[in-house]
Amino acid sequence: MIYPEFPEPESNASLYADDITQRVAIETRTRLRVTGRADTLTPEENIALDIQTIQLDRASMPGYRLQTFDEMDVAPPTKRWLIKGIFARGESSAWIGAPGSLKSALLASAAICVGAGFDWHGYRNKGAAGVVYFAIERADLVKRRLRAHRQRLGLVGTPICVSSDTIDLTHPEAFKRVVDTIRTAETILGTDIGLVIIDTFAKLIASAGGDENSAKDQGAVFANVQRVKNNTGVHVALIGHTGKDESRGARGSNALLGDVDVMVTISGEEIKTATVTKANDAPEGPLFSFKSEVHQFGTDEDGDPITVNIISADTVDAPQAAAHEPKLKPNQQTMFSILHAAGSAGLTLEGWNNQAREAGIGTNRKADLTDIRNALVSKRLVREYAGRWKVNHG
Repeated sequence: MIYPEFPEPESNASLYADDITQRVAIETRTRLRVTGRADTLTPEENIALDIQTIQLDRASMPGYRLQTFDEMDVAPPTKRWLIKGIFARGESSAWIGAPGSLKSALLASAAICVGAGFDWHGYRNKGAAGVVYFAIERADLVKRRLRAHRQRLGLVGTPICVSSDTIDLTHPEAFKRVVDTIRTAETILGTDIGLVIIDTFAKLIASAGGDENSAKDQGAVFANVQRVKNNTGVHVALIGHTGKDESRGARGSNALLGDVDVMVTISGEEIKTATVTKANDAPEGPLFSFKSEVHQFGTDEDGDPITVNIISADTVDAPQAAAHEPKLKPNQQTMFSILHAAGSAGLTLEGWNNQAREAGIGTNRKADLTDIRNALVSKRLVREYAGRWKVNHG
């Protein structure tokens, strides 16, 4: 696609294209220039080139860009994942929690894993990409955390840039400087940027005199976030705060909930759990649990340790939900334990019932299984999504 405000050199065009046909066509032309062979085109590439020609012919037509029903089929249904199941290019996410919930520390570890090509808490990395971290709040702490991960993992040249400048996304043209910053980072790092982190959403709005309680102010910011995504194809991760009542989600206007593709709430004491509380096309529920640890850089001039709190790389099991829930009858506890042992994958209803019968429950009366399951649902201990039952850690 052509964006007059930001004319792009052909070599970088594929980084900002939001249409699969243009990306395929650009990659195809590049390959043909290198090989000098036209007979290497696949049928899909031929179709993509034909469609791109049609779309270029439409460029002079009045109105907004259009794509037909058949043209949509050229694009693969899969998303362009950075971290599969969590961060997809062209989308946005919100990571919210109370003060001390380690939300910024968690996103710093995400930056490391995206940039270095590492899996993140069991979720697969689909290819290293550059990261721009807008540390509007506590930039020095963000940099110390990144340095701590660098030392622990022995990393060199990981494509991450941090900006500690105050940014503004409230007026219609404000997104341009953010896009310029992303492109500058690509030039400096020599790779495309896949992930942009903004820390925090409250400071982002307040920087231009906005009010996070105002749906209008939030809407102006999200319009520019969308423009940034359209022009760059990055994933934008926003770090935010929960309100006084954490169960009610993000602080301020609920416009945030409607504008992001994924919202993750971070809760817990010593062991934290990241839980998807809203997603456009993914199940809600726990993602993973984690804890922090202290990294020591050395000592200062007084001999005192120089430390920073970061996310531990150790695998952490989710806290036992039953320990804080109402007391269960023996058969209820058994069925709950069966489902808990299944982990994040959960069980189908048939699989759960079969294991319960093997444990001696419901062998005489099928209704017993239904009654026990309904009791666990009423206590908010279990939930069903897309045909699978899981323990509710939220």
